[in-house]
Amino acid sequence: MGLYSDSIFPRVYDWLIDTPHWARYRQEQLATAEGKILEIGVGTGLNLPHYPAQVRKLTTVEPNPGMNKLLQRRIEATGIEVDQRILGGEALPFDGETFDCVVSTVTLCSIPRVQQAMNELFRVLRPGSRFLFLEHGVSPDLKVHKWQRRLNGLQKRFVGGCQLDMDIQGLLESQSFRSLKIDNFYMERMPKTHGYMYCGVAIK
Repeated sequence: MGLYSDSIFPRVYDWLIDTPHWARYRQEQLATAEGKILEIGVGTGLNLPHYPAQVRKLTTVEPNPGMNKLLQRRIEATGIEVDQRILGGEALPFDGETFDCVVSTVTLCSIPRVQQAMNELFRVLRPGSRFLFLEHGVSPDLKVHKWQRRLNGLQKRFVGGCQLDMDIQGLLESQSFRSLKIDNFYMERMPKTHGYMYCGVAIK
């Protein structure tokens, strides 16, 4: 990790998406989280204050040491017990069918081998358990998509490898989820290139 990705970007990330409208969607996304929970790409822990009161323990995965430093502060502030793993999502060190719930919030866009990570995510979910996701990705508007492709190089360089036009629906449909519910919308106060959202739940 370089100086920017390890020290500067985690604070930029916080500044960009630690806002009231993001907080509202996080709370809605996490309202049904329960049981043994894994959050992939936990970042700086912006989800932690929005877990339901009954959630007092979870496992997190995050490869950026700088993110994990800020995460530690939020862990201490919320009092949630966290099994904190500094690693990526492509090779999860857990047995199959371990978790009742997996959470991903603006994470899939920045995983280098995202299909492999999706395979792993599906593997560690128990049958009948849920994947709760809030992700941004490819816009159906061709003009917006054209700009997403143009901006991808800068986005990947300065925003932790993030790909603006990732096919989130295709990734979800690549797994044999029993049911899949997706709500699509443009996030308010975000450029359309960066804010076409995929929010919902997939049941294994």
